[in-house]
Amino acid sequence: MKIKDSVVFITGANRGLGLAFAKAALAAGARKVYGAARDPKSIVLPGVTPVALDVTQPAQIEAAVRACGDVTLLVNNAGISRGSSFLGSPDALAAARAEFETNFFGPWALTQAFASVLAANGGGGVINVLSALSWTTFPSVATYSATKSAAWSLSNGLRNELAGQGTQVTSLHVGYMDTDMAAHVQGDKSSPDDVARQALAGVEAGRPEVLADEVSRQLKQTLSSATPPYAGSPA
Repeated sequence: MKIKDSVVFITGANRGLGLAFAKAALAAGARKVYGAARDPKSIVLPGVTPVALDVTQPAQIEAAVRACGDVTLLVNNAGISRGSSFLGSPDALAAARAEFETNFFGPWALTQAFASVLAANGGGGVINVLSALSWTTFPSVATYSATKSAAWSLSNGLRNELAGQGTQVTSLHVGYMDTDMAAHVQGDKSSPDDVARQALAGVEAGRPEVLADEVSRQLKQTLSSATPPYAGSPA
């Protein structure tokens, strides 16, 4: 599909990568851009139509679908991280449940709800914002990594199921970006604007995955090695 003249619906569009997606879509000639956020007043980018949406609330998802029946590209960007390990955090289960509701069930519910809209509008596409942490984990983000690994599997399954109606699904993998979520992290970070542009270019090229930085590319290459990073260090 082409971004020019498309109608793009972006979750978590008020800041970070979501805001970068909105800017990139407008720059690429999208006919309309919907920016979804819990607080629609936080959507202030000119040219973006605000939509009130909490991706964990089915009634709000249904309302968004009714109001945005012209969508041709869905960008599942909304995500949260509670910074929890599996065993070292007393609230790890609660953290994981909250993260799964937003990072896994949210994209699933949005894609399910918009599937018929995309089909009616010629097929279109879906971008699922995943992570380099789909393929490895660290104690400080263990529950978050689990959600992104599950979302990778979800994306692959959705790609198979939506192919028949001509809807393409592109998974976006990236390491740390210069956003609020990674503000506490030291070291190199990718530009959200660059990542968004790469993702939209990947959609136009029909690519099933976009590996937006060297970290993601290196991790993907190691998955079949005898000692992949996700296996950890020997005890």
